[in-house]
Amino acid sequence: MGAVPLWVPATVFAAAALLLRNALQARLTPQIGTLGATMVRFVYGLPFVLVLHSGAMAVFGGAWPALTAPFLGPAAAGALCQIGGTALMLKAMHMRGFAVANAYIKMEPVLLALGGWWLLGDVLAPLGWLGIVIATSGVLVAAIPAGMGLAGWRGQWGTISIGLLAAALFGFSAICFRAGVMALGDGPALMRALHMLLATIVIQASVMLVWLGLADRGGLRGSLVHWRIATLAGCAGALASMGWFTGFAMTAAANVRTLALVELPLAVLVNRPLTGKSPTRREVAGIVLVMAGIMLLLRAELA
Repeated sequence: MGAVPLWVPATVFAAAALLLRNALQARLTPQIGTLGATMVRFVYGLPFVLVLHSGAMAVFGGAWPALTAPFLGPAAAGALCQIGGTALMLKAMHMRGFAVANAYIKMEPVLLALGGWWLLGDVLAPLGWLGIVIATSGVLVAAIPAGMGLAGWRGQWGTISIGLLAAALFGFSAICFRAGVMALGDGPALMRALHMLLATIVIQASVMLVWLGLADRGGLRGSLVHWRIATLAGCAGALASMGWFTGFAMTAAANVRTLALVELPLAVLVNRPLTGKSPTRREVAGIVLVMAGIMLLLRAELA
């Protein structure tokens, strides 16, 4: 097994930041609505992305990349899909709770593996495919309530539909972001990632400000009232995106998003000291499956 590539620690860092951002956005949703909570990820994250990009430019140098169609097209498409995915994710969490909705959304790696292979030609080893399926199954085992019969599944059809649609939008946005980063050619992975991230978040912040200005001024005003949580969510979102985009610059998006499922054991580790609750047997079984899938994926990629 070779040396651990940069995309592995970048992805683990992004998963930890994502866990914090999702929790903060879920906390904001009852206060300022789905649109308002969606907006803070982008509008409040933009200043942090500007700081990160400026710092990287000072270190690595170079010029802003040419605004070509292969760069801007994926940036715009991915930006809009990520907005839609975030709104649907928060809607699902508000309907059924954080853990259950998150499980459906974490079907994304399977969709990504298929989409990346079809659209970008990202080829995964058979062991990598197996790891993706096992890790995704682990999230479902851990998060979906025990003893939920057929009636329970029928009752969750709305959440399932919204969660899977959110997963599809997140998956397509990741494919777009990887395509845009690849269009930038060579250069430091972090610098290419931040170029793409800045272009994307400028589009997203602009769209969300116009959207809320027309459709939900109350959500916009509410974010100002709850500016502390909104700022933390924006910072966590910016750091998470930096990690994701760095990973996309170095490997298939499906690899990045599968490794990101390490968020599940991280969530359990954080939850115990905060709530005093030990993980259930289902959660432990799910964590074992997630970690087994991740180990298979890494073995396939690092062999």
